Amino acid sequence: MTPKRGDRAAPPALPGEYSIRFAANDAAKGWEELCRQAAGNTRTAYEALRDSPCPKPETDRQHRPKYDLAWASHDGERLEQWQYEVTAGGRIWYVVDHEARICWIKHAGTGHPKVTDR
Repeated sequence: MTPKRGDRAAPPALPGEYSIRFAANDAAKGWEELCRQAAGNTRTAYEALRDSPCPKPETDRQHRPKYDLAWASHDGERLEQWQYEVTAGGRIWYVVDHEARICWIKHAGTGHPKVTDR
């Protein structure tokens, strides 16, 4: 998604930080909705993903989904998938490319992801 006039500017990653990028246009739209509805929590999530996308131990808000949802494909690579609980229902799902130091946001939204409904 190419930024245009009026768009928010994202800061570049500093040494040691992860770059955060959108894997899909829907993820970018969902991110904007999270920013509107829960700006403070979304900022906290951004900082957590930038600084420590795979915390050990996992936290109540930042953890890997279970079973087959613990992995996802991005650009042909199988990567660890994580989620960050921004609000009670709002989630950010992302995969982590440790070699490139990039968090790819696969889903962001104010509602609980439907993929977990089983």
